[in-house]
Amino acid sequence: MSKLKDIPTVDRPREKFLKKGPDALSKSDLLAIVIGSGIKGKNVKQLSEQIIKKFGDRFLDITANDLVGIPGIGKAKALQIVSAVALVKRFYEELTPSDNIISSAQKAVSLISDIRGKKKEYLICLYLNARNALLKKEVVSIGTLDRTIVHPREIFGPAVELSAAGIILIHNHPSGDIAQSKNDIEIVNRILHAGNIMGVNVIDFIVVSANDMNSLFSNIQSPRQNTTSYNSDGIQYSLFDLLEMEKMDYMPAAKKIHRIYFPAKSRVQQGYFRLQNRRFLGNKYKLVGFIEDIVKEKCNNFGSFCDIFAGTGVVGERFNDKEVKIITNDQLYSNYAALKTFLGIKKINL
Repeated sequence: MSKLKDIPTVDRPREKFLKKGPDALSKSDLLAIVIGSGIKGKNVKQLSEQIIKKFGDRFLDITANDLVGIPGIGKAKALQIVSAVALVKRFYEELTPSDNIISSAQKAVSLISDIRGKKKEYLICLYLNARNALLKKEVVSIGTLDRTIVHPREIFGPAVELSAAGIILIHNHPSGDIAQSKNDIEIVNRILHAGNIMGVNVIDFIVVSANDMNSLFSNIQSPRQNTTSYNSDGIQYSLFDLLEMEKMDYMPAAKKIHRIYFPAKSRVQQGYFRLQNRRFLGNKYKLVGFIEDIVKEKCNNFGSFCDIFAGTGVVGERFNDKEVKIITNDQLYSNYAALKTFLGIKKINL
């Protein structure tokens, strides 16, 4: 059925729209109306179906260059399609705050679908009012995220102009790995402290790939409150607040271990045990219990050094004695490689 006139009148996109309204039309039907006409051997409906199938979830991110390579789509039609998409996106971005409440990481990520498939790294900031309603979405940087490039003033300048109460940072990883990199963590730490000083809540830092996401807020809040909502029981926490609460939960337990197992005099003379996690992320109760078991079983000799690698990289101390033993709670080769390189010490596997 290569000609549109061969399709029953009631099923043609324009006629169906006029008779039944836009909700009765498929995406390809709506696109067919925008395109207007097909080419020899392929009617406009078939052409629109081909485009929808080709781009799928990426349709809202298409460019004119993407379209002109399709037979039947010249520059004029490509611009028609891209302009229609851009117009809809522009209106969506300019919705009144009451229409666009950002209640979770999933909602935040839905606003930046255009960067998920990008080959370059983007850092986007969502500026919110006190009700978590979107005030503005802004691209902060394009290219490899680096703490020397991303300065807090680039983020908080617009926040001051907009009288924003909170911000959400979203960063894409073209590699597909959604783990926060070392640069990500360094930048987040700087921004968290700047936000705390300026009175602007840094609500979340989200890493996205084409098909996945990693919310720092959700990672911390979910185990504590069994929810990933930004507003829990009427309380809006910032990342700074959550990390400080994790720190308060964590430090007393660390002091208890020092006090019970390592008298100060022995620590000073023969070595010491350090429990450290610079980010204070995750649930520490299970970790602390595990550490106590390690201490009881493995650390009778104060010449041993027990170092816990809790996802933040190697936390070490340079010793003169090259035979100091390292007891760890994981089997990551990268930890041992760094220890061997910089400290020249051997390990004990648990």
